[in-house]
Amino acid sequence: MTNSEIRTANVTIPNGDLQIAAYQAQPAAAGLFPAVIVIQEIFGVNSHIRAVTERIAKEGYVAIAPAIYQRQAPGFETGYTPQDIKIGKKYKEQTTASELLSDIQATIDYLKTLPFVKQPGFGCIGFCFGGHVTYLAATLPEIKATASFYGAGIATQTLGVGAPTITRTAEIKGTLYGFYGTQDASIPPEQVDQIAAELQKHHISHRIFRYNADHGFFCDHRGSYNATAAAESWEEVKRLFQQELQPA
Repeated sequence: MTNSEIRTANVTIPNGDLQIAAYQAQPAAAGLFPAVIVIQEIFGVNSHIRAVTERIAKEGYVAIAPAIYQRQAPGFETGYTPQDIKIGKKYKEQTTASELLSDIQATIDYLKTLPFVKQPGFGCIGFCFGGHVTYLAATLPEIKATASFYGAGIATQTLGVGAPTITRTAEIKGTLYGFYGTQDASIPPEQVDQIAAELQKHHISHRIFRYNADHGFFCDHRGSYNATAAAESWEEVKRLFQQELQPA
């Protein structure tokens, strides 16, 4: 049930010596709520990602967006100009799968300490670079529901050094929904087909959605925003989290 009353806060997630900044939103009402981790684009935990985090909280979840560039650029957030893209990509290239998984597991561990978070099982949603990271995060045992939006490179590369992320598909434990634009030059249709085939091969609970849209279609701060695709995909995200995190 949608509840417009939420509370937000800037929090810190401990991961050994690293202190990860994060933006947290949750229903204002008392209760026990499932939790969803929101993974940023290359642009940091910016106004768009904070808005998505708040939107998820209004649906009845504790939502948290950790700064996954904490190791490379603490406090980084930017917009969507060509220069912003160049800087964001530079930081992305400095990330590694092992560190990202460590930071997301630390986020899960932090959520488990909150008395108003329902356990077990957590959701994860990510966009662009974050779409790739969420596919990786889906391999963590406690992630039950994953919404991966237009994550480039899943079929062809990993974050850091190693085999492409798609080779870890068999490790996915929960349900994964993938969202792609057919006009997205960074993710050719054959790569989406490859992802779908690998999910099918390993009997992963999944659905793949394709829209007549470009990369970044969910983000209303970008020129590629597609209102129809954004609205339709949001309904699927709500359905995924409702089914997997709030079963009747």
